[in-house]
This record gives sequence, structure tokens and C-alpha cells, in this order.
Amino acid sequence: MTILIDLGNQLMAEALSQLLMRAGYDHVVRRDWAPAPGLIPDVLLVDSTTLRHELLIRHPQAKVLLIDTGTKPEDLPALLLTYRIHGILAPYAEPHLLQKALTALAEGQIWTDNGSVKTPHSESDTRTGQTSRITDRQQEIIACICQGLSDKQIAERLALSPHTVGAHLNRIYCRLGVTSRSKLMALTLDRLPARSA
Repeated sequence: MTILIDLGNQLMAEALSQLLMRAGYDHVVRRDWAPAPGLIPDVLLVDSTTLRHELLIRHPQAKVLLIDTGTKPEDLPALLLTYRIHGILAPYAEPHLLQKALTALAEGQIWTDNGSVKTPHSESDTRTGQTSRITDRQQEIIACICQGLSDKQIAERLALSPHTVGAHLNRIYCRLGVTSRSKLMALTLDRLPARSA
């Protein structure tokens, strides 16, 4: 797997390249190392300051893993819709999660680590005056959805039947007022907590 690291923070770029090389990824290239012409990366590790269309046009087959180095929570849904991002990883995530994210991307899945996702809670139900809360099981299902898992994969992971997963999803959609997985992901990412710099 060839990984091109293009981060605004050079210290973080160096740390990630060293971490990946020690983990056995032997084709790790940083943008500031003047990559060889014809380089075809499988994965682009970028942040919001380096994510741009020219990079995606130059490497159309590469999967994009966004290292969220302080993106405003309200900007994440626009980034997801504007660029073809395949995964989001918090900079404070454990190193093994980076390896899991890379494996997931290589397998064609979408990756969002649980540290990057604030589980949404619906607003007060104005009809009843009660606050609907997402259950712990539904939070687990939302986290799986944000990782790009299918109903069948979620069922296997959580030891549920696919029918039960579907029933949970219907309740989640109703409580949150969404109609699809992509809208659920956008809502979840839109409600990420703000981080102090």
C-alpha cells in the first residue's frame, strides 16, 4: 500500500510517516519529500488545510483519509459532500486505529473512528414535551453506520439479526428526522463537539 501524507503540520506529518514505517508500511511518502513523478498512492492522508481538488484530480483512484486537526464541526458535512472522503480520524486517536482505518479503506469501506463522532441526540419532541434519547444499542449501530458497515455486518458485529438492526435503524431515523444512512452520517458529524486549539 502506497500512502501519500499531505498535512499542513509538518511535525504531525513526520510523526505519522515514522509511525507507519515502523508498522511495516514501506511505501510512505510525504508531499514535502518531492514524490517521484508517476507516484500512484493508494491512500492520501490529508487535513482540512491540504485537502483540495487538484490533489484529488491528480490521484483519482486514491482513498482519502482526513486527519481532523481542528475542522469546525459545522464544516465537516460540507467537506464530506464536496470531497470524496473515505474516512475521518481524530489526531488523538490511538495508533492502532490508524492501521484499522487503512485496512478498512483498502477493503473499500468508509472509516470514522468513534472518537470523531459525537452520537446525536434528538431535540425535544415538541408534541409531547419529552426528550427522545438514543439508546446505547442505537449509539452502537450509529457508530457502525459511520464506519460504513452494512446491516448484515452490523448484525454480525453486535450479535443481532439483520431484521433487528433494521428495526433499530427505523427508530433512529424517526427520532432524528433523517431518511437515509448518508443523512444520519452527516447529522452525526455535524454534531461533533467543538475542540479547543
